[in-house]
Amino acid sequence: MTGFASCPGFLIVTLIVPLTFIPVRTEIWNNEDIEYGRLGSNVTLVCSSSSDGPVQWQHNGSGLLSSRCLVQNGNLILINADASMEGNYSCYDETGLLRATKLRLGNSPGLVRVTCRAPNYTTVLCSWEQMEKTFLPTKYITTYRMGEDTVQMCHQDSYTVNECIIRSPPIWHHYHVINITEVNPLGSKFTLLKLQIHDIVKPDPPEGVIVQPVPGQPRRLEVKWRYPSSWINEKHFALRFQLRHRPVGSASWSLVKTTDTNLIITDALAGQRHRIQVQAKDDFDNGDWSEWSPEVEALPWIEPTVTPASAQDSDWGTEIFEESATPKTDVRIQHYGDLGMLISLGLFAGVVLALLAFFVVLIWLKRKGKEEGTKQELTSMKKMKSLPI
Repeated sequence: MTGFASCPGFLIVTLIVPLTFIPVRTEIWNNEDIEYGRLGSNVTLVCSSSSDGPVQWQHNGSGLLSSRCLVQNGNLILINADASMEGNYSCYDETGLLRATKLRLGNSPGLVRVTCRAPNYTTVLCSWEQMEKTFLPTKYITTYRMGEDTVQMCHQDSYTVNECIIRSPPIWHHYHVINITEVNPLGSKFTLLKLQIHDIVKPDPPEGVIVQPVPGQPRRLEVKWRYPSSWINEKHFALRFQLRHRPVGSASWSLVKTTDTNLIITDALAGQRHRIQVQAKDDFDNGDWSEWSPEVEALPWIEPTVTPASAQDSDWGTEIFEESATPKTDVRIQHYGDLGMLISLGLFAGVVLALLAFFVVLIWLKRKGKEEGTKQELTSMKKMKSLPI
């Protein structure tokens, strides 16, 4: 919920006093070395209360040249001041430096744009932004009240952070009024926002979204998720959910609603990747839907490819023929190779044996020739002995 000047008139009039009793600490900018002025207005810089004689002013160490600068009774008046007139100013008399100061120019505080959201029924987060830049150091004082109750502080981690937290507000209270007071050296301005917790409930997105294919179902996807961790007391305050999905590349979403934390998508496109997101809302239909969860991609179950039976049988016969033929060819080649080797070895062995036999026969013939020669010699000698002398 966003609010600023649109707050009801009776609310601003009747609550202005009770909501602004908290002191505005403008003294935090009471630094004598720095002065603040409003853009577009006439800004007066005082030189010295004790100076009665003529003085000279300098801007950033140089003399004043602008026609919009006027010295009157020793004080410097900047007419219709703009951002170029910011900087360091110093005034002098015949004795020397009388005073030095730094000038910062900006705008007075204005209304802010406030947005409040309840991520659950025990926490309210309010944030805001300036509708007009002030260009000056700014702090915020944040309070709230419930109906006619006393004013309480909306917790801030720092005065400079544009966010505050209301913890454990009464759930069934009629309304709450938030007061955001903007403070800077030129003053303060408050913005009021009236709201009811039921109207600003907005859960965080569901967490842990998981998408899986359903075996045997080419058009189904199973989606599971969890309640957001920031949603407290889910037993007493349930959430409803809606899921959207689309094929990758399509611009059209399909929407499905449920109160469970799981769902079966039944109309997915077979063979197509899908993108899925989930969002949540209070089951009493209070407030707004959460933001969508991050996208998750998934592919439905795909049936394994199966070859037709006749073609399979034909291919199977061909494969058997090819597989059986190939090994036989290989075996024959291997067999012929082994047979050739055996024949070669047999031939080699036969040649060796023939040579051995040849040498044996040759040796035997030589020995036999010698023995016959010896016998013939002995026979001749015997014959010679037997002859008469």
